[in-house]
Amino acid sequence: MTRSSALPASPSPADHSDTEHVQLVLLGGDIGVYAIARAFHEAFGTHATVITRSVAGPVADSSILQARGLGAEAGEAELLEAALETGRLATAQRARTGGPKPFLLANADWLIALIVRNREALSEHYLLPVLPEDLLEQVADKAEFARLCAEVEMTTPTTVIVDFTDGALPAVPEVEHLGWPLVAKPSRSSAYAHVKFPGKRKVFEIADRAQLEDLVRRLHEAGFRDRFVLQEMIPGDDTAMRSVTAYVDQRGAVTLMGGAHVLLEEHTPGALGNPAAMITQDMPELFAQAERFLTHVGYRGYANFDVKVDPRDGQPKFFEVNPRVGRNNVYMTAAGANIALPAVADHLQQRSIEQIRPTREILYSIIPRTLLWRYVTDPSLRSRAKAIAKRATVHPLLYRPEGLKRRAYVAAAMANQVKKFAQHYRSPSADGF
Repeated sequence: MTRSSALPASPSPADHSDTEHVQLVLLGGDIGVYAIARAFHEAFGTHATVITRSVAGPVADSSILQARGLGAEAGEAELLEAALETGRLATAQRARTGGPKPFLLANADWLIALIVRNREALSEHYLLPVLPEDLLEQVADKAEFARLCAEVEMTTPTTVIVDFTDGALPAVPEVEHLGWPLVAKPSRSSAYAHVKFPGKRKVFEIADRAQLEDLVRRLHEAGFRDRFVLQEMIPGDDTAMRSVTAYVDQRGAVTLMGGAHVLLEEHTPGALGNPAAMITQDMPELFAQAERFLTHVGYRGYANFDVKVDPRDGQPKFFEVNPRVGRNNVYMTAAGANIALPAVADHLQQRSIEQIRPTREILYSIIPRTLLWRYVTDPSLRSRAKAIAKRATVHPLLYRPEGLKRRAYVAAAMANQVKKFAQHYRSPSADGF
């Protein structure tokens, strides 16, 4: 891996006299939010404020952030008002003591959408490294994403759309050309986040037309009013997946680029497809395609691409781009490409930097390694991953400044992963389902 940067990989606050008071407010409370807080703390000593519904394990009992729980029933309006209230307090403080605006970030699509829709009000108090609303509407929609990819000769799975937007029960389209089984998932995850129905999953494997008709009926009855995409099943287990993470500054320059080879994904219904273990890897072809896409659409802010390498032809199939840094972003920071650096250079320092890339190989894992090796069936890949793991293994929630309560939580969470895999994915499958 190579990296060139005007900023050091792990600067201390003393290295940045103009960024001594970098402030950060985060919406949400999952492992990806903690990873962002960790990156800003590593780089600038920032103690973040987290606004979330419930203060759960990933952000509880932390020494690097202060978490404010609004209650499990809090909706978008309450989260927005809490963000504005926190912003107004920060603005009043700046009036007395000076200093920059805090950053406002999130790591869930629906929370990014909330920020983007309310950019005008929030920008009075915050720095917002997020997309324009019209572009978010395009790239966060998997159907539109496929169209944009075609414009720059990037390959995506063959896709059919089921449209629920008019409130009527949609006709089930002919999909035999996709082959069975096929994959079904929401076109925009932000439009799916608040829909509830029995058997809800992040991604569905559909075996036949009867299952597809049943899913369409259940979505309609649950009040889903957006689009669902049906896609051909790309063969290959979890190790065929790749993750690409990037940042585009206000001038349109891609100032962060890196990626990882997925070893194993989570397999619980609500988290299916989230990487559980990855090794960082230099992937020039994927990076070039991702950068071409970001430049073509006029992207701004953080982006995270999900890609699967098709074993039939060796070509990458781009599944989606998430309009955020990604749940597993600590793999970038741990590999020498701290994800806080490009945003601070861009929005706070208002300066151009050379592209930051990871400098070392690391194993990112939220599961015990003894469990992981059972699922990596390719001997060569397993051997390589084991060698990397001996040199550097990173868990996003294991961070040196944290105390014993946090370490106990991580130990319990890893033990719980063993139970989850025993229940939902007892052995590796050919297609990752």
